[in-house]
Amino acid sequence: MTDTILKPDICVIGAGSGGLSVAAAAAAFGVSVVLVEKGRMGGDCLNYGCVPSKALIAAGKRAAAMRGASAFGIADVDPRVDFKAVNRHVQDVIAAIAPNDSVERFTALGVHVIRAQARFTGPRTVVAGDTEIRARRFVVATGSSPMVPPIPGLDDVDFLTNETIFDLTRRPSRLIVIGGGPIGIELAQAHRRLGSEVTVVEAMSALSKDDPEAVAPVLDRLRGEGVVIRENTAVARVERRGKTGVRVFVETQEGLEPIDGSHLLVATGRAANVDGLGLDEAGIAHDKKGVKVDAKLRTTNRRVYAIGDVAGGLQFTHVAGYHAGLVIRALLFRLPARENRAILPRVTYTDPELAQIGMTEAEAIEAGGRVRILRWPYAENDRALAERQTAGFIKLMADRRGRLLGVTIVGANAGEMINLWALVLSKKLRLRDVAAYVPAYPTMSEIGKRAAITYFSGAARKPMVRRLIAFLRLFG
Repeated sequence: MTDTILKPDICVIGAGSGGLSVAAAAAAFGVSVVLVEKGRMGGDCLNYGCVPSKALIAAGKRAAAMRGASAFGIADVDPRVDFKAVNRHVQDVIAAIAPNDSVERFTALGVHVIRAQARFTGPRTVVAGDTEIRARRFVVATGSSPMVPPIPGLDDVDFLTNETIFDLTRRPSRLIVIGGGPIGIELAQAHRRLGSEVTVVEAMSALSKDDPEAVAPVLDRLRGEGVVIRENTAVARVERRGKTGVRVFVETQEGLEPIDGSHLLVATGRAANVDGLGLDEAGIAHDKKGVKVDAKLRTTNRRVYAIGDVAGGLQFTHVAGYHAGLVIRALLFRLPARENRAILPRVTYTDPELAQIGMTEAEAIEAGGRVRILRWPYAENDRALAERQTAGFIKLMADRRGRLLGVTIVGANAGEMINLWALVLSKKLRLRDVAAYVPAYPTMSEIGKRAAITYFSGAARKPMVRRLIAFLRLFG
């Protein structure tokens, strides 16, 4: 039985990046909004995902720089890693950001925050604790959680996920990572740089959703740093080894092979958080991938929207923020807003970084039509040479009219460089527009412009162009 009934304009379920953005924007425009969150404010990104992982990666990057300083005339140093202090660095970063996502801040903004499990009891009602919420519109932004595969023996051992690995204050001596996607690969490299022995086991190809040509230098770097990557290798079972260790048995042509470790990280993907929400009672269709939505992010219940990871698309924080903007346009201003996944970048924050937006080379070719593939290597960039960051390249996919179809970048600062191309795709600019802009020198952003210029390199060889230039020379 509920004690309180609220009738806001909008009820947001989930206080991760997307949900917080919707709640803040609605409150800023004077719209009554209730925000329901059962766990930690800030969601996965702040507490278990983007923020702590990038803090850990930054620590590993500093350690790697110390080992490779001799290239710059500075003596190499084998860093002494205080893993407890590394953990404090990670927690300090979380703590510095947390006030922005706190209950206190959002209450001050005018948002009614309820800390409880939310559950639909009908198409127009949600119950959270002792409160019933009858909103005009609902936004489901419950995110995702680590997906744990049904590996025999896994329930009998202590294993880590992205929700628990950042609690470690002692360095894993031998870390086994099951899963070679972005999360597994990023954390594998970071822990190796901080002194752990690391083995990655992947049932298919590592980073299989990305361009294989771009993936190759990433995996080469990891292997060069000592990370063992076992691709196309299935895990048969897991068992405890000693008091605290773990043994993973993998399938080989010769039979089962044991891999011993001190810690096990399961990084086999994410599952949408839909359990316990009462979606069926609200007439909201869903499956194992998440809530089913249309291009406007509306569910099968027209009063309910779903955004971010729970909507079953790309699982990135910036995607949740993008979704929030679309929903705000629709709810507050009744403006048409449709998701366009072609303008959404994705980045794997390894060293070198791997960034992609739009179509890959294979996807562009498969789509048909005449496709131009334009490249430029980091090794031909002056800033990359100065910083000894010459591993990598940019690859542009364009049609015969110079319209950009997709971009792949692998190399230093790829995650920063992809932002320009996100603008180009979102504004439907052409390669001539990119070729005309002036980047600062020396910067790695020049790599992209040089690739764009190659689209026009054939013009110098065209007989008509040469005849025109010869004719114009007659006039002085």
